[in-house]
Amino acid sequence: MSTQSKTVLITGASQGIGKACAMLAAEKGYQVVVNYAHQRQLAENVVRSIKDLGGDALAIQADISDETAVLRMMDQIHDQFGYLDALVNNAAIIESQMKVQDMSAARLQKVFAVNVLGSMLCAREAVRSMALSAGGQGGAIVQISSIAARLGSPFEYVDYAATKGAVESFVIGLSKEVAAEGIRVNAVRPGLVYTDIHAKAGEPGRVKRLESGIPMLRGGQPEEIAQSVLWLLSDKASYVTGAILDVSGGR
Repeated sequence: MSTQSKTVLITGASQGIGKACAMLAAEKGYQVVVNYAHQRQLAENVVRSIKDLGGDALAIQADISDETAVLRMMDQIHDQFGYLDALVNNAAIIESQMKVQDMSAARLQKVFAVNVLGSMLCAREAVRSMALSAGGQGGAIVQISSIAARLGSPFEYVDYAATKGAVESFVIGLSKEVAAEGIRVNAVRPGLVYTDIHAKAGEPGRVKRLESGIPMLRGGQPEEIAQSVLWLLSDKASYVTGAILDVSGGR
């Protein structure tokens, strides 16, 4: 890759929306850091696919809810690529469908630790790397939210929806803090998308069950979300910060 290539860290990039973002970023010339928590082989497959296309990529294992792991990951990125230009906070978890009255504190702590704390830790370290006042060159952060933040996911994933509401508030506040540091911070709010996350939560056919309620009458594909993410990272969105973009088929 050219020495002018930009480096992007994509959390949870071994599959789904994260993988789609990684592949599209590579096509657009980014050096891609494929973060994963557990799925090492899937992450290595993404790296291999990127390299087969002539790109440059590195897989790094890190549980983003663990501050020490996040710091170690950032050190590896700086050692390998020297600088971080962009961050896509994609990693998130979801638990099985249930009403709030049945949710344990352990479940809530687990979901918030990854989805909120993890996103904030990664963004904090990205800011420390990118901020002009710290000798950085500026950059862009995109948070993957969810239409659940607006709809609430009653009877299914209110905790997940609440984490996405939290990260949207974080995006709004952080974007104002770091705008003068040359860093843009935005969010993409996907609707129902065909990924494995629904199967992990116990209902692999959830998108199909609900897509008749989407104005466009279909679920989305990960690649469609990735297009919006890469636009927000690009110079084409140079005057966009603090925005939350619905990519939900009109839902």
